[in-house]
Amino acid sequence: MPAAKLGLYPGKALADARAMVPDLAVIRANEPADRKLLEAIADWCVRYTPLVALDPPHGLFLDVTGVAHLFGGEAGLLQDAVRKCTAQGFLVHAALATTAEAARALAQSKPGTVVPPGGEAEAVAPLPTDALNTKPHIIYALKRAGLKTIGEVVGRTRQELASRFGGSFVLLLERTRGRNGGPITPRIPVPLLMAERRFAEPVTAGTAIAETLLSLSKDIAVILEPQGQGVRILEACFFRADGQVRHVTIETGHAIREPTLIVRLFQEKLDALIDPLDPGFGFDVIRLSVLSVQVIPVENIGFDTRSCEQDVAFLVDRLAARFGAQRILRFLPQNTHIPEAASIAAPAQYTEPVAGPWRVERDSDGTPSRPLRLFAKAEPIIVPEEDLAGMPVRFYWRHALHRLAHAEGPERIATEWWHYQNPGHTRDYFRVKDEEGQHFWIYREGLPDRETLQPRWFMHGLLA
Repeated sequence: MPAAKLGLYPGKALADARAMVPDLAVIRANEPADRKLLEAIADWCVRYTPLVALDPPHGLFLDVTGVAHLFGGEAGLLQDAVRKCTAQGFLVHAALATTAEAARALAQSKPGTVVPPGGEAEAVAPLPTDALNTKPHIIYALKRAGLKTIGEVVGRTRQELASRFGGSFVLLLERTRGRNGGPITPRIPVPLLMAERRFAEPVTAGTAIAETLLSLSKDIAVILEPQGQGVRILEACFFRADGQVRHVTIETGHAIREPTLIVRLFQEKLDALIDPLDPGFGFDVIRLSVLSVQVIPVENIGFDTRSCEQDVAFLVDRLAARFGAQRILRFLPQNTHIPEAASIAAPAQYTEPVAGPWRVERDSDGTPSRPLRLFAKAEPIIVPEEDLAGMPVRFYWRHALHRLAHAEGPERIATEWWHYQNPGHTRDYFRVKDEEGQHFWIYREGLPDRETLQPRWFMHGLLA
């Protein structure tokens, strides 16, 4: 490296570096941006294996067990990764070994090395102690003791090293030599199923992308069908030839595995993206990952025999893919007699439809006993006059005077004192009609002389 040739290295004091190189250009480090870039590179590396872990501040671990044959062997995989990362403008040092610690040490001091299984101890023995990923004061102590290579450190007894540097250093040394290796912690959860297509020439046409998604969906359906399962969450990953990666995720309210339905949901999602899917120079890898599955009831299997409920469920999935799951709501009845709490709106994808019809609130003559429009929050009104029965004669609402021609009530609704520490006051509801023929649903809060001396009046809804 040019910096190393000038005597510069990480950790060197800035004053010393400027004394050695007077025209040195200094740029302040941006750790959050470096972390974001490292995560972007990790996303790109998922093309090789889903088991990708961060090794801050500048490293990545890839568990390529069982996938190297897809790239012509371990050496071919390593060369492909280095070549493509270098083409993106990165300086890459990589190595492949049985344990992550051995691979890190070799990548730092002997990049490009592919160690056969069991050969780690011999491969790392001539490496300098700087290749050990340990604290600086330990490296300094090893050099003061005359131990300049990992092989020389291994020549000391375990008891001696443990008493001087601790048991964690001994474990690190063993793992660097390819022993007692542990699994890496992937940055993102490993998908349940994956299917992917690699292209000799990057694809850019939308029809080719749709056909690829359809083909991948069929591959996944073939695997899920014998198990009687369908997908609930799917993620499509589009790997651009220039290193950019785009993730598109869809969710379904019910498990499905029909490839045509899956492609339609992805198309809805892609059409709704604020930032359209830009192929750039083309996608060289397209992957479809299954993140969640569920058993499909027997009666729900089949495309031509879907019931009305299934058609509605698919419509909900399409709308949710286009507008977002939190925007497509379903009203669910609640076991309460408080009007504003009689139902709640919940995302339709995550809830089941109500079994049976809703309870109809009507009088014996068919007149609705509840307003067609119920306000989310009752609005205060002014009632300057009541008759002897406690019914309002007129009231002011939104700065307008309404003289009443007819009133019915009261319908008394008490608060649910068993649910709340401070349940509030009892309500007396009235259905009223003013002289212009407008119907209102108003209530008086509080019982006179019992709960409050000055009851308050509210407008809660508009009748037909």
